[in-house]
Amino acid sequence: MIRNYADIKVFTANAHPELAKEIAKGLDLSLGKSEVVRFSDGEISVKIDEKVRGTDVFIIQPTSSPANEHLMELLIMIDAMKRASAGRITAVIPYYGYARQDRKTRARDPISSKLVADLLQTAGADRVLTMDLHCSQIQGFFNIPVDHLVGMPLLMKYYMNEFKGRTDEVVAVSPDLGSVSRVRAFATKLDIPIAIIDKRRPKANVSEIMNIIGEVKGKEVILIDDMIDTAGTICNAANALKERGATRVHACCTHGVLSGPAIERIQESAIEELVVLNTIAIPEDKKIDKIKEITVANIFADAIRRIHEDLSVSKLFD
Repeated sequence: MIRNYADIKVFTANAHPELAKEIAKGLDLSLGKSEVVRFSDGEISVKIDEKVRGTDVFIIQPTSSPANEHLMELLIMIDAMKRASAGRITAVIPYYGYARQDRKTRARDPISSKLVADLLQTAGADRVLTMDLHCSQIQGFFNIPVDHLVGMPLLMKYYMNEFKGRTDEVVAVSPDLGSVSRVRAFATKLDIPIAIIDKRRPKANVSEIMNIIGEVKGKEVILIDDMIDTAGTICNAANALKERGATRVHACCTHGVLSGPAIERIQESAIEELVVLNTIAIPEDKKIDKIKEITVANIFADAIRRIHEDLSVSKLFD
């Protein structure tokens, strides 16, 4: 239980109100009274309908698609809280948009994730709480505290129950070289071997399987990634694993971006089940039988409680 209910309030904009309600329920709180609307020309207007002076305010808003709309809602709500004299403002961003633009890969490229960090701080955020940044070094783009939660323990727990007593039949697979450390940690916890897919990417959102390092023939495999966007990489990997003798293909990720042709690709692929955390709201027309959601509400509620009470957030992962 939180020590002083009067000192903490949780608000949401329009990106994922269902998750915000779950988080507030986990804190034994009601969502703060606010409204985010549009003027006829598309400009965003925010109304805060209750007192926040001196309050520890948490604003829950993943900056998922439409990223610019949801980011602007968050920035304006932060500004409204600041001007209403909130004691502390924490931006709770389960999915941090623009995280993939974290460095210059070509001449004259922007570093958009740094720009977003600057905007959040300029708007008035005192702290950021997020989950599974695409690149953990993004924390260094901020001059305010950033609490970085990890979703892997939730996925580990799910698969430990799913494969209880038969982990000798399972292999954890990294869909690319960049995910190896994440997959190794997952495999160590489940005490299973790993395999790695070596691929090249001719252009953005297009991948080509080159080679599979490790033994997958006759095994059930779990493909593990931090996010799935257009699903080209994960579906190509799943199909290649099936062609090389995998008996069943499972896949999981923290962030189910699922843009463009993702749903169609997943539906037609060798993936039997895709497990995603609900850091991003999945529209009803994208909810298919193959996709299973696991809620992150409890871990965010625990983190918010710890931040409010000045306790260690890292203890959540001990």
